[in-house]
Amino acid sequence: MSTTTHQDVIYPDSDGQPMAENTLQFEWITTIKWGLEAVFRDDPDVFVAGDLLWYPVEGDNKTRTAPDAMVAFGRPKGYRGSYMQWIENGVAPQVVFEVLSPGNRTGELQRKLQFYERFGVEEYYIYDPDRYTFNGWRRRSSLLEPVANLNRFVSPRLGVRFEPGEGDLTIYGPDGRPFATYMELFEQRDAEAARADDERQRADDERQRADIERQRADIERQRADRLAARLKALGLDLED
Repeated sequence: MSTTTHQDVIYPDSDGQPMAENTLQFEWITTIKWGLEAVFRDDPDVFVAGDLLWYPVEGDNKTRTAPDAMVAFGRPKGYRGSYMQWIENGVAPQVVFEVLSPGNRTGELQRKLQFYERFGVEEYYIYDPDRYTFNGWRRRSSLLEPVANLNRFVSPRLGVRFEPGEGDLTIYGPDGRPFATYMELFEQRDAEAARADDERQRADDERQRADIERQRADIERQRADRLAARLKALGLDLED
């Protein structure tokens, strides 16, 4: 698919490149993208996308890039074939993520940094899941400058916290819960369902025990009433 503006310039929705080069890269791209979707699920004016072509300049279909994940504040959720900035009230994605693969080249990364710096990105993060390296840049005036220490760094725009480790990266949402893969979410759902079942079973067991205790008390009360009636019939009154 492609989009044509009034200038009859065609803006393709695809650059013909794969979203990811391997399963690890794909897993990280989807985890970050859907984690961000979850963070802003209740805000109708935050648009999150993954591997979506971004055209910053009207009339120029050559100047473009497709961040692995991007967040545009002040833009409504919804379908896009591509992100044409002039149609989005001139709003550039403020935060972008790239997840590296073995095929990434230094020149390509430098070109992307220059692109994001030129067109208004405020925060730029790169994660290499093969080498466990995590780097970030923040805008200072007209430049994207490296963040010196990303350990427990909280993104000013996203409110998420990064904790890069020796063998992994953990991203925590503002609610303190970590971003999770689909399988981890599936396992969490199953574990929560099992806990709920356990709680229901415990509640049922408690109700049954309470019912047994009430029945036992009723039996004891009935026995006491029968005994009192027999004694009264014999002319004996336990209350005397």
